[in-house]
Amino acid sequence: MQRSCHQEIACQQVLAEDSSVFSIQWSLFPAEITAMLTPRHLLDRYLVHIHRVTLAIIQPLESASGIEFRLLGSQLSMISFLPPEAGDGVVILRIRGGLLVQPRQCHRGELLFSVEQTFRGATVSLQLSYYCPLILGGSSPSFIRLWLYHLTQAAIHRLVTIRFLALLYRDLAGSSAPVRVVPFRVREGRPV
Repeated sequence: MQRSCHQEIACQQVLAEDSSVFSIQWSLFPAEITAMLTPRHLLDRYLVHIHRVTLAIIQPLESASGIEFRLLGSQLSMISFLPPEAGDGVVILRIRGGLLVQPRQCHRGELLFSVEQTFRGATVSLQLSYYCPLILGGSSPSFIRLWLYHLTQAAIHRLVTIRFLALLYRDLAGSSAPVRVVPFRVREGRPV
């Protein structure tokens, strides 16, 4: 199937009042290419994408105890999640720890994969909520910590998720469409 129109990917990344991160990226996919797309399929594709896009530096490992993003196949988990929870049109990964998470905030945060069928197609989204990155240091991060987070984790997360949605669209549609990233406001907060 050939598509000539562009793909819009909406994006928002903010630091909430409690200094947790909220990040969402979503795109509307045509109904004819998403009939078989489920949130679990989205998660599976994302795990493969993480392995590829990081050149296997980060290796997702799924087990009965959950999912870990391990560094170079070692026992060092950059971020770990409880086992996936399936809901109506979503799969949720709840954060349980890892090197990138503030130690006192290990049980906060979740990564949500969603496929919502609408009359115009399917809204495919990835949402990170209540995440407390170690690099921010706590509930009152300094300017330098915010700046470092913005230049590192925030930028990498945004790039990885936008690229994931663009590649998924290309794979399902059978051709690549020009991608346009558009700002979108879901929650209040300081942009990161």
